[in-house]
Amino acid sequence: MVLLAEPEKGRKLISLEDLQPNASVRGVLPDCLVAVVSVQWFGSEALELTYKTPTGKVANELLYRHDQPRLEIVEQGRPWSFDGDGSLFRLVSEAQRIRLAHLFDPVLAVHTSIVDPLPHQITAVYESMLPRQPLRFLLADDPGAGKTIMAGLLIKELIARGDLQRCLIVCPGSLAEQWQDELYQRFHLPFEILTGDKLEAARTGNWFQETNLVIARLDKLSRNEDVQQKLQAPDCRWDLVVCDEAHKMSATVFSGETKYTKRYRLGQLLSTLTRHFLLMTATPHNGKEEDFQLFMALLDGDRFEGRFRDGVHVADVSDLMRRMVKETLRKFDGTPLFPERIAYTVPYKLSAAEAQLYKEVTDYVREEFDRAEAVANDKRAGTVGFALTILQRRLASSPEAILQSLRRRRERLESRHRELDLMQRAGQVAPIVAANVPAFDAEDVEDLEEAPDIEVEAAEAEILDQATAARSIAELKNEIATLARLEKLALEIRRSGTDTKWRELASLLGVIFTPASASNDPQATRPPAALPQPTPSVHQKLVIFTEHRDTLNYLETKITTLLGRKEAVVMIHGGIGREERTKAQESFKHDPDV
Repeated sequence: MVLLAEPEKGRKLISLEDLQPNASVRGVLPDCLVAVVSVQWFGSEALELTYKTPTGKVANELLYRHDQPRLEIVEQGRPWSFDGDGSLFRLVSEAQRIRLAHLFDPVLAVHTSIVDPLPHQITAVYESMLPRQPLRFLLADDPGAGKTIMAGLLIKELIARGDLQRCLIVCPGSLAEQWQDELYQRFHLPFEILTGDKLEAARTGNWFQETNLVIARLDKLSRNEDVQQKLQAPDCRWDLVVCDEAHKMSATVFSGETKYTKRYRLGQLLSTLTRHFLLMTATPHNGKEEDFQLFMALLDGDRFEGRFRDGVHVADVSDLMRRMVKETLRKFDGTPLFPERIAYTVPYKLSAAEAQLYKEVTDYVREEFDRAEAVANDKRAGTVGFALTILQRRLASSPEAILQSLRRRRERLESRHRELDLMQRAGQVAPIVAANVPAFDAEDVEDLEEAPDIEVEAAEAEILDQATAARSIAELKNEIATLARLEKLALEIRRSGTDTKWRELASLLGVIFTPASASNDPQATRPPAALPQPTPSVHQKLVIFTEHRDTLNYLETKITTLLGRKEAVVMIHGGIGREERTKAQESFKHDPDV
């Protein structure tokens, strides 16, 4: 009995009769093809095969029927038939070309991205960062230098060179979507933003292991130990970690004691989880050398190890960082990148009613601060202090902002007063501040300031409307009465139209949006002599920034009324989606009527 092995899947079973001169056969010699020269049969079960090896050597071998399963005819007749799949060959050759492209194109990422890089961006990536292996670097160019562009070029160049597969970008929450948009639109890099839902829905239980290109919020990583545990999983190493606004990770030295913040501890952790580590900030130094060297220890712990001593710990950091200021940045033609910035402050004097409101709100805030400091609960005191700070900022923003803030706070405290009154009548005891009001300490406030706008607005509204330093129902009732009196003052100012700040802005708008034909009118309103005289134009573009949504809505109404066209103004704020935001930006850039 002769046992024949089953042929491999995808191979065609041949017989000895298929061996003909000029056929290419696999299986006679290991790992190479042979060309059949002649065949001489011995009966019907064996033959002598004369063949030629790839090196040209001629040899003979006896083959029997049981040798058939190991033989395979690769090409019939001529050795080069050119009948393969052309599209597949093109795909393979293109992949090979791309894999080797960086050897022939020294700035491959520039040519494969939708960017027009500037000289300092090219030198940062290709002279300062790429030659360093591994990269441990601080990019500290001034604001506006395009550090996001530099990071994108670095990431794409490392991918092209086969040196990067997994990348983590850590940034303040308010910048996460901006990073995602920039990297996708300019570099076609599909980064995903870390969210709680994604962590919960991870198939393996660790979303970091499943996702190679990640953007994570600084506060979410620094304050959440569960997320940090997932980040430290054995199979969760990163090829590159980029930390934007990295100065927020710094530690501080005060009275000889070092305060290591949770953000600094996160920086230390990230430094151990990656091969390449890039810190980015426009403010690397706060004026204290010991703080700066603690910050640089995130990049090189050995060099900056030990207790700082003035005059002893002096280190050259030129090999670890690059800093270029705006004045030194140039275009390719040598002209300055940034025009000279000329800033003017328009002074104005509050009306008597506005001055009274400002004084009385300030007194209210000061009294509540004093009461908050007397509260034993530090968290509650921090929450009340934060609420009062918000109130004072809104006072400076506009009469509308302070009016709406006072009204909402009064209404929420009145609602709480009614609840407490009912509970007291029922014989129940409850705290003055509702249990659902979030408690904030200094680090919580700092994290909130870096959160996305929509989260900041929601948290500020909840805290401002409900946090109070009152310790009894009587104190709460007195505070409500004070708020009602302040609200009445603010309402009178809005109804009287004595908003001095708006009148000054309106006078400038009147000049900027005056048609050119009226620019020679001697009666036309002019800005103060100290200000530059703008060139009047119906197509002038103007951006106005304001901190609070109430002021934003107030200004939209005022300006559209002044210009006489509602479509002349578009608004952007944290509550609108990306698509609507993009439409507003495009309208502002390209629509002459906006």
